[in-house]
Amino acid sequence: KSANPQWREQFDFHYFSDRKDMLDIEVWRKDNKKHEELLGTCHVNITALPTKQTNCLELPLEKHPGSLLMLIAVAPCTGVSISDLCVCPLGDPSERQQISQRYCIKNSFRDIKDIGFLQVKVLKAVDLMAADFSGKSDPFCVLELGNDMLQTHTVYKNLNPEWNKVFTFPIKDIHDVLEVTVFDEDGDKPPDFLGKVAIPLLSV
Repeated sequence: KSANPQWREQFDFHYFSDRKDMLDIEVWRKDNKKHEELLGTCHVNITALPTKQTNCLELPLEKHPGSLLMLIAVAPCTGVSISDLCVCPLGDPSERQQISQRYCIKNSFRDIKDIGFLQVKVLKAVDLMAADFSGKSDPFCVLELGNDMLQTHTVYKNLNPEWNKVFTFPIKDIHDVLEVTVFDEDGDKPPDFLGKVAIPLLSV
């Protein structure tokens, strides 16, 4: 019930500098669970923004009244990685020792924001639901932690896909929940949901 909403949400996107990406933003109005209406869209050219500073942008909504006020910072990303299973970042014993020392009790207050990090090995899925008429699916896996999101590649025409990827996330809140969702890629259409599991960090 507001024409001037304040969300105060922060989202982290992992952007690779060799790509020329646009940030697409949509504003929606929701009357109830069934009725939604698009209130406007706007776009930000990420490559045109100055790096290592916070950019305050007022973005007018295209073909609709109103504007969005956003703070966007393009900064070097630390602690986030995607790698193959054979080059797992924690595979080296000396690196493990450095990590153990970095997060030992005596170093707890050196950097309050550096809580730690989570490493997830996504191996495979088994007996997925068939989403295509052919009796197969084109599954990929999405991992979300807080507002961080990473995903695997798609394995086509397979109900038992093997991804064998290692994902590393920096932890910002020990009460966060790791959500792992499997989708079926469906060309230009939105992906179909195949299943989900939620793992609280405190249970690890």
